[in-house]
Amino acid sequence: MNWFPIVFAVALAVPAPVRAGAGTDGADTSSGVVTLPSSGGRSQAPPGVVVALPGPAAGVAVPAEGAVPRTPPASDDQPPVLRRVARPYPAGFEGDSAVFCQTRIGQWTEADARDLLGEALRQRLALGDDQSETGLILAFADPTGRYRELELDFSNETGALRGVFAYPWKMTWQECRRLWGAQVTAHKANQGRTFYSFLNRRLDVLVDSTGAVISLGLY
Repeated sequence: MNWFPIVFAVALAVPAPVRAGAGTDGADTSSGVVTLPSSGGRSQAPPGVVVALPGPAAGVAVPAEGAVPRTPPASDDQPPVLRRVARPYPAGFEGDSAVFCQTRIGQWTEADARDLLGEALRQRLALGDDQSETGLILAFADPTGRYRELELDFSNETGALRGVFAYPWKMTWQECRRLWGAQVTAHKANQGRTFYSFLNRRLDVLVDSTGAVISLGLY
């Protein structure tokens, strides 16, 4: 059988491949390759004879049959924003955290304090006049920011809160007098400090040699 007429006819029926840069639009194309179909179990083209067909434009990716197109990753230009909900505090705590803790004297345990103030920053022993251990003092950061630090004194005997020490960021003895009056007794302490005890309220004030308040003691 003479195959030449069949191959020649197929070649005329199929468009010729286009060279890169050819044509009016200058599109760059590549050629795909297909095998001629068979008929009656016999190939209509000689073995090894293939016909070149126009392929996709250069640079255009064609997914394989059955392949799922990839989804581009999410942009990292805008990182997620963490929104924190303000923690609700008991009434009166934000007004003056030290005074609030004073109202819990005789009621709070160490667990109660941690529940509101978080974990303690450090601790120290509370000593009596004879230097015997009488309690444990825990230091906490003030969540309200009103004071630099709060210290709570817990009794060894009962386990309950018995005193509060507040450390102001910046306060003077003159400010204390304007706030709480001048009904006080004064006692000299070491390093030029003075210990003032108010007669009309449960409040002690430790002041340094320059008049700056070191701590407030509430009991």
